[in-house]
Amino acid sequence: MNILDSILLALETLRTNKVRSLLTMLGILIGVVSVILLVSIGEGAKYYVSSQVASLGTNILIVFAGKTETHGTGPPILQSVNKLTVQDALALGPQCPSIKLVAPAVVGNTELRFENRIRNCSVIGTTNEFQEVRHLRVEVGSFLPEMGALSESRICVLGRTVKRELFGEENPLGRLIAIGGTKFRVVGVMARKGRTLGMDIDDFAFIPVRSAMRLFNTEGLLEVIISVVNSTELKRAQAQVKEVLMRRHDNHEDFTVVDQGDMLSVLNTMLTALTYALAGIAGISLLVGGIGIMNILLVSVGERTREIGLRKAIGAKRRDILAQFLIESVVLSSVGGLLGLVLGLTTCFAAGALIPDLPIRVSAWSLVMAVGVSFGVGVFFGVYPARRASLLNPIEALRHE
Repeated sequence: MNILDSILLALETLRTNKVRSLLTMLGILIGVVSVILLVSIGEGAKYYVSSQVASLGTNILIVFAGKTETHGTGPPILQSVNKLTVQDALALGPQCPSIKLVAPAVVGNTELRFENRIRNCSVIGTTNEFQEVRHLRVEVGSFLPEMGALSESRICVLGRTVKRELFGEENPLGRLIAIGGTKFRVVGVMARKGRTLGMDIDDFAFIPVRSAMRLFNTEGLLEVIISVVNSTELKRAQAQVKEVLMRRHDNHEDFTVVDQGDMLSVLNTMLTALTYALAGIAGISLLVGGIGIMNILLVSVGERTREIGLRKAIGAKRRDILAQFLIESVVLSSVGGLLGLVLGLTTCFAAGALIPDLPIRVSAWSLVMAVGVSFGVGVFFGVYPARRASLLNPIEALRHE
């Protein structure tokens, strides 16, 4: 009997026992759907995080005040000798050839008031370079002064949400608003950006960095955001920034330079591990389905003992019986896997359409893995029943009632 005949015989056997075959395939089907759906959610989360970080700028270094160090056996401590200053930020551009743009930043939360309307939101003190570094765009009016024209001018730029809440449909340009009790003139409105990594960029207001330092009564910056000329220069730029700042801080490395790409890499590593964990959890369903296939085939061997004895009596070899039952197992798991593939894809697309905020991204490797594993399950769990059938003694099998 050739392979094609064995497959046709296996399909005929499965057709004869429709309900039992369908229930057996159900375990594999559910397992494949689970693997595809959970892996797609994990892959979607990775893509979402990557795209959100990219939307905040690429080839980015961020300098924070303070340096985490470990001394002796005690816990890590955060040392800060000197604050990051505007002068530090000004010194970086001319002395670091690998740097494209530098944007200092001071952040605080305060009350914005226009007439009888009040809104609490985050205020960022920065310079004109910030919008390019963070991929922002002014829709109406203009942004803040550049680094070379630092001043304490009382001007502000509003995010779309802040503008809507304070002014409605009115044109805010030229109007005065109170920020933390200090009057600022609106010179621009940002284009819509939306939420990024949980932050609503449209719910920010922007003022000059020196004005923010006075407003929040601080002499230091929260951070300095640096755009590097290209990705190949990141490590060189990082070394240049450290050299300049250490020279300005009396050889104290009391700051931390973070590569935004490294942060993204760490996040992706964590999300990849989570994706594999979800795939492993879903794979338990495939294991249960495989056990179901083995159980049904063992029952089938008992029911078809006389048939096996008759086939052996007329010349069927051991390998023919082994192949017959092994192919039945593989057909069961493969059909279940293909049905699960179709249902899994349908579920992913339906979930993405019904819940737009759910990050789902179907990957080719998850489809191949799900179907491949279902095939492997059929082979693995079909070997024992098939071997048991092939070892039956034909005389004893014919006597079986």
